[in-house]
Amino acid sequence: MRRLATQIHATVVAVLVLFAVLLGAGWWHGPGSREEARLAEGVAETAGEVLPGPERPVGELQEALERLAPRFGLDAAVFSPQGERLAWVGAPLPLPAAEGPRRHWTRTSGRLVFAVRLPDGRRLAASRPRPDWRHLGGVVATVALLAIAVGLGAWPLVHRLTRRLERLRLRVDDLGGGDLSARAPVEGRDEVADLARSFNRAADRIQHLVESERRQLAFASHELRSPLARLRVSLEMMTGDAAVKARAERDVEELDALIGELLEASRLEALGRSDRDEAVDLLGLVAEEAAKSFASVEGEPVEVRGDARLLRRLVRNLLENARRHGGTSVEARVARLGAGVRLTVADRGPGIEAAERERVFEPFYRPPGAAEAGASYGLGLALVRQIAQAHGGKVRCLSREGGGTVFEVVLGA
Repeated sequence: MRRLATQIHATVVAVLVLFAVLLGAGWWHGPGSREEARLAEGVAETAGEVLPGPERPVGELQEALERLAPRFGLDAAVFSPQGERLAWVGAPLPLPAAEGPRRHWTRTSGRLVFAVRLPDGRRLAASRPRPDWRHLGGVVATVALLAIAVGLGAWPLVHRLTRRLERLRLRVDDLGGGDLSARAPVEGRDEVADLARSFNRAADRIQHLVESERRQLAFASHELRSPLARLRVSLEMMTGDAAVKARAERDVEELDALIGELLEASRLEALGRSDRDEAVDLLGLVAEEAAKSFASVEGEPVEVRGDARLLRRLVRNLLENARRHGGTSVEARVARLGAGVRLTVADRGPGIEAAERERVFEPFYRPPGAAEAGASYGLGLALVRQIAQAHGGKVRCLSREGGGTVFEVVLGA
């Protein structure tokens, strides 16, 4: 927004300077004011009355013109009826036309000249001298001071406008970052206020749609739990093929785990952060989960603040993912990282292509060949990222030297 404020402010000042330049050019080349015209006419009429007649020597005419013209601050010249310049003061003036009105104005070489035919046939020309270029510095200084004054006066208005736009931009960023309650303050009655109202209406609609979708997902997941419970009871009472029963029980467990992750993901997305703050021994938690999946663990005891249940789900999902794709060669490590902690889970599986390493955190996304590696619905790693972000951390997928994949979680750093 600083760039926008600078651009608007510079535009205002530039327009003012351009206006001043155009005004000066118009004054320089314009027809002059009525006062100038009246002054030149008065001088011409007076000169016609007081100048020596044509019978007097030219020297007297020159002396008389030199006494008269400077009093009015004009350049003047007297021409004979034949067009010969008899006397002049100041810059040379052009010969007035012999035809036309007795008194008239003409523009020559950018100068406005008043011409009059005297009763004796001579012609008198008078014009205000052009400004001395040495005074141009004063004109430039005046324009500069005017530009500074207008710039200082326009800055509060420009700053107020861009400050409102900045606040609106921050609310847009908040909404884009997942804060569905973000709303822009409506100030004034101009187009920026209309934009803020439009943003708020759009944010209301988005929040309504997202919350409605979350409620429907939560309701559907809860409703699925009842038939699953009945199915478990039926399986326990089932007699017959043990293999079929075992496979059905495994499918029910997977479906129940999927529903659990859907509910957890929905809750985390709604909250955007962990709602519990407790001290968690991360190394101990990792060791407990690693014992269930036969993974090796090393590191140092580190306490982190957060939700122990969610952090346990994060570790479990990482270990299960590594075991599913990396076999029994799974290694977990906990280490301090500045003020935070770093958890890595490594496997010796086939690895993940660089183009796929970011997509594996998308819900329901499974890399090519994942279906053959074992049951997976593409929610485990998505939930890992949500849990890490809820604790102010981040997770990324890296390649492992010698083959395999490493998932790195950084919390509190």
